[in-house]
Amino acid sequence: MIIIAAAWISLLLLAGGIALDRVLTNAVSDNFDDQMEYVLTAMIASSEIGPDGEIRLNRPLGDQRFLEPNSGLYYQISGQGKEPWPSRSLWDRTLKVDYSHDDTEPHFRNSDEFQGEPLRVLERVIVLPDSDTRWIFMVAASRESLDAQITELRTVLATAFAVLAFGLIILAALQTFYGLWPLRDVRREIAAMRSGRQHRLHDALPDEVMPMVNELNALLDHNEKQAEEARRHAGNLAHALKTPLTVIMNSATAQAPDLAETVIREATTMRRQVDHHLARARAVGRRGHSHSRAEVWQSLESVERAVGRLYRHVRLDMAGSKDLAVRVERQDLDEMLGNLVENAAKYGGGSVFVTVEDAGDMARILIEDDGRGIPEVERARIFDRGVRLDTSKPGTGLGMAIVRDVAEIYNGSIELDESEDMGGLLVRLELPKAAS
Repeated sequence: MIIIAAAWISLLLLAGGIALDRVLTNAVSDNFDDQMEYVLTAMIASSEIGPDGEIRLNRPLGDQRFLEPNSGLYYQISGQGKEPWPSRSLWDRTLKVDYSHDDTEPHFRNSDEFQGEPLRVLERVIVLPDSDTRWIFMVAASRESLDAQITELRTVLATAFAVLAFGLIILAALQTFYGLWPLRDVRREIAAMRSGRQHRLHDALPDEVMPMVNELNALLDHNEKQAEEARRHAGNLAHALKTPLTVIMNSATAQAPDLAETVIREATTMRRQVDHHLARARAVGRRGHSHSRAEVWQSLESVERAVGRLYRHVRLDMAGSKDLAVRVERQDLDEMLGNLVENAAKYGGGSVFVTVEDAGDMARILIEDDGRGIPEVERARIFDRGVRLDTSKPGTGLGMAIVRDVAEIYNGSIELDESEDMGGLLVRLELPKAAS
């Protein structure tokens, strides 16, 4: 950041300095030329032709330097075949004349004809009354004073812009250093968390970095929550497997005659528990995805095709909003809807109706059947692991428990009620709605 700022500041000041140098140098040079042109105009105005046909000035020019030898300011009037009329300041020197030059307008040029004294020369061709000679009026001034002014001007400009650039770069460096200083505090606090001296980032930081601090703290909360859930699930799974393993161990130790049946029964129980906790673990792992999104209607259509092949005698109807999406992974949504719709088809009377509704921040999915329903006193127990109210049909007793656990992981909910229209069970599943 500092290097980029320094490069940009230097580039801008360099461009500005060059432009300002051009403007000021041209202004000084134009002023120098204007003074010479003023002298030339005065010379032309005071010139006349004498009785001998030679040119002369009827009044002296006002600048005293024309009378001082080698003063740096000179004039000369020349005509081809005529004796030149020089200023006293030229002394024993004369200005070079180009008689081929035929320009009635003032003409400036630089000359090095005097050794060690560069000149700025202004010349103009004039034809005076009563004379056929084309007179060349010349005014010459030493460029030393002009060059000295330009050099001094450029020195001041370069010094001023260098100091300005240095000051701006130092300011940019200090601003960058001071602006990024809070990140050093964040780094130290993260190091303190890694060493165990603290568990969260403190909030005594500038407003500019607080969004990052809040997000880091939220990430830590999320990770701790997932770790705690993982520990709890591991404990629950260990507890759930402990009893079947004890039964198998006791039967094996006692050499029970029904050992094979006992192993098969308890192994089935353990498999159900493992499947249940694996489903929860998958949902917890996918919950942290910020882009989790699933289309409810597409998931229902997929479930309808699967259930229709298993229960061909069941009629499944769907209605409601077709463009609702939820903040749930598609695999988890399919698992929840699949369990609920399959239960409705399995235990219902042959007709299942699914309604999709927009409930503000939530998407509500209603699943109704025309079966016998579930008594109100038994509705809470149906969510316990392994509980089956109807043992006449195959099942593990974990479907409703998995649906409840996965829904709660995604901050959703599930309720059981009685269907007023169909007389059977009404399942009300609500899940967070995804942004459109």
